[in-house]
Parts: sequence; structure tokens; C-alpha cells
Amino acid sequence: MAGHTGMVGSAIVRKLKVSGFDNLLLKSSNEVDLRNQLLVNELFEKEKPEYVFLAAAKAGGILANREQPADFIYDNLMMEANIINAAYKSGVRKLLFLGSSCIYPKHSEQPIKEEYLLSGKLEETNQPYAVAKIAGVEMCQAYRRQYGGNFISVMPTNLYGPNDNYDLQTSHVLPALLRKFHEAKQSGDGKVVIWGSGKPLREFMHVNDLADACLFLMENYNEGDIINIGTGQEASIVELANIIKNIVGFEGEIEMDAAKPDGTPRKLLDVSKLHGLGWKHKIALEEGIRQVYTTEKLFNS
Repeated sequence: MAGHTGMVGSAIVRKLKVSGFDNLLLKSSNEVDLRNQLLVNELFEKEKPEYVFLAAAKAGGILANREQPADFIYDNLMMEANIINAAYKSGVRKLLFLGSSCIYPKHSEQPIKEEYLLSGKLEETNQPYAVAKIAGVEMCQAYRRQYGGNFISVMPTNLYGPNDNYDLQTSHVLPALLRKFHEAKQSGDGKVVIWGSGKPLREFMHVNDLADACLFLMENYNEGDIINIGTGQEASIVELANIIKNIVGFEGEIEMDAAKPDGTPRKLLDVSKLHGLGWKHKIALEEGIRQVYTTEKLFNS
């Protein structure tokens, strides 16, 4: 399990343990820097893992991507390249690489089918991160073609849930809004300011649903083509803000800062391929956000 301390990785670990898997290889970044090829190779040669979930990544929202583009492309390229190559060299039976829906073109036809990859220009605000993730997909497919490795790539939609990042400088939109509304309520502020027009449409999935889908695909999917993981449902940023406002109990106003960027105007994944295999999400958006708000320590301390 690469990236087990993050939101996605920790959710996959929880799912594996609940499902009866207890022989898990878990190393923190303090123990093994996944950007270091020598250390990664030594780890795989010593431990000989059979199955790998590659969830390790440097990720963030528009602000983080804008201010740290070099870090986003370098860290992600190095981690995925080292792990995929080490997995091949050590004889891993199967590897699941977690990409991101941001790999698709900015103006993709909606909903976004898997075959739209590389069919147009990327969203500028997260292009370095997207390019790194596309490279990971290409690497998995290349290793399949050349060496016959069973390396699959999945493309999750926007995620939220336990162990999320709530730093307003680096977080994604949903956790950032949760923190903004919570702090505004605590301090008695009369308004919450939100970046952009509020019109962009986004799809959100609880990370526990993603973990369930990843285990399902590790056990049931063996094709080289990428596969989307999502809910097939969407909400505008202002609709999301109002859902969070109601859950938090904030009674002030929502103000849009139109001077700030919107990002991709719409991003809804076509999940018909995943549904065709027999998997669908279980956690509704409002239910999932309410679970997070009532259980995360940040909001209950």
C-alpha cells in the first residue's frame, strides 16, 4: 500500500482490514521516501509485495497547484515511476494506480468517457499534476504491453471524507468550504467568501465508496484501459456551499469572489463502464458530508 497515511490510502487500508486482509505492507514517508528510487527498489526486493495500491500522491486545490507546480509534477512523477518499475522488477502480481479526473481535457464532452483522455487541452490551473498522472497511466499501459504486467489504472472523481486535508492553502473545494463555514459560525462572521462564480459543476464521492470500488476492481478488473470511479451525479459549487452551510448551521451570507478562478467549468465522469461491472456508490452527498462534519476532530474539538 503506497500512500496509506493519506485520505485515499487510509480509506483503502480500512476497507482491506474490514474485508479480512491483515498482511499489509505499510511504510510512512518518514520510513521510505518514495521519490528515492534506491529506497523503493530495496523495499520491494525485501518485502516482495504481491498486490500494490498506488495511492501515494502530492495533491491539492487550485491555490496549491498554482503556487507549487514544480513540486506537483516532480513528486508525482518520481513516486509513480519508482513504484511501477519496482513492482515489475520484483514480480508484483497486480498493481492498481490511482489517477485523477483532472487528467481529462478542460472542455471535454460531458459526461467524460475514458476514451476522451488526451483529446484536448488540459485545465491550466492543475496541468503539471495532470501531466504527472497521465504519465502514470501511460507507464502502466507500457509495462503491460512490454512486460505483460497486470497493472490497471483508475480515475477517481473529486473525493472527500475522513482524514481529508483542511488546510485552506492546499485543500480541495469541499474540505475548504467545510472549514470556512465552520470557522465563520464559530467566530460569528456574517459572510463566507467563495472563490469564483459558483457556477462550475463538480462530482463528489465519499472516500469510503472509492475504497470499496478499488478493492472491487483489484479483484474483478484486469484490462489495460483506464476506468472511471464516480457517482455519476453533480452539483454546482454554490449548491455545494449551500449544502455545507445548512449542515454546519451557518446563518450568514455566501459571497462569490468573481475575481478568483473557477477552474474547469464542468467535470462529470461517465461511470457506465464501472456500473456495467456491477459496482455503484452507496453514500449520498449530503449524507456523506454530514458524516464528515459530525466525526472529524477538527470540527468537534
